[in-house]
Amino acid sequence: MKQIFLRHSMNKTDELRTARIESLVTPAELAQRHPVSASVAEHVIASRRRIEKILNGEDRRLLVVIGPCSIHDLDAALDYAKRLKVLRDKHQDRLEIVMRTYFEKPRTVVGWKGLISDPDLNGSYRVNHGIELARKLLLQVNELGVPTATEFLDMVIGQFIADLISWGAIGARTTESQIHREMASALSCPVGFKNGTDGNTHIAIDAIRASRASHMFLSPDKNGQMTIYQTSGNPYGHIIMRGGKKPNYHAEDIAAACDTLHEFDLPEHLVVDFSHGNCQKQHRRQLDVCDEICQQIRSGSTAIAGIMAESFLKEGTQKVVAGQPITYGQSITDPCLGWEDSELLLEKLASAVDSRF
Repeated sequence: MKQIFLRHSMNKTDELRTARIESLVTPAELAQRHPVSASVAEHVIASRRRIEKILNGEDRRLLVVIGPCSIHDLDAALDYAKRLKVLRDKHQDRLEIVMRTYFEKPRTVVGWKGLISDPDLNGSYRVNHGIELARKLLLQVNELGVPTATEFLDMVIGQFIADLISWGAIGARTTESQIHREMASALSCPVGFKNGTDGNTHIAIDAIRASRASHMFLSPDKNGQMTIYQTSGNPYGHIIMRGGKKPNYHAEDIAAACDTLHEFDLPEHLVVDFSHGNCQKQHRRQLDVCDEICQQIRSGSTAIAGIMAESFLKEGTQKVVAGQPITYGQSITDPCLGWEDSELLLEKLASAVDSRF
């Protein structure tokens, strides 16, 4: 790909703080290199439809979005996907298990921004390589029969991978963003909106309402041509309860969110994030959140349509240090549950959902 390192002339008034420009592969070119087969397309369409039915209350099973905080190692991610496929098949009558495949990471200040941005973990920003790795992994995971989920953060990246995503999220830092609400209105998959980092659920409900409407926005198309898009709206937006300054997974929190959803004539179904503010950044507390949610389900709660959990092969997290090896199967961003705890969590959820049948 062509790179230009800029030298600024005295009369230049634009791009004064741009150090490098590099051409980017187009979505069409990448899709041609890594096409979606008919069987994978059918799998994605079918999994989206199952998720939609769960969110509408037509399917009593539980949506489970589980996987690493972020993807940094394709081999470990595929290893995880193969193990998850076994559990997906085992619990398919009670759980709709979808693998978390997050390639973009929002940062509070600075830090590694994900596989697509920096696949080599060294600040080299080989974005073309990162996008290709992401699409290859999504194809491999879907070919296993495991649906995939991701957070849509960058306004352009979705054009490269959205055709392989069964469930999408808009994060706590971007739920209030107008352009992300517009993007969600165009996405072909169901989209969850996280409550704000301070715990504010109203901004997520506002986002659901906004994303159901038609919008106009500007974006490159599959061939890289800047285009005016008119959307038809996404009827499958929903709130993700992710906690804030304090957890919000308790029955009274869920009831309050449902009251607000009812006020705006929105479906009273939501997703509970076991991690982030709900575990107060203590990853093993995800199991405690799981126990509470299982109890609510057993007590007859129909509002809980799904859950999210951060899980990988090895428990915890690690720092990336130049010149030192990275532990296989362990997160490099938020700490995750290990595999054995992940199996236990899924067993608990499946057992609780039995009460719905």
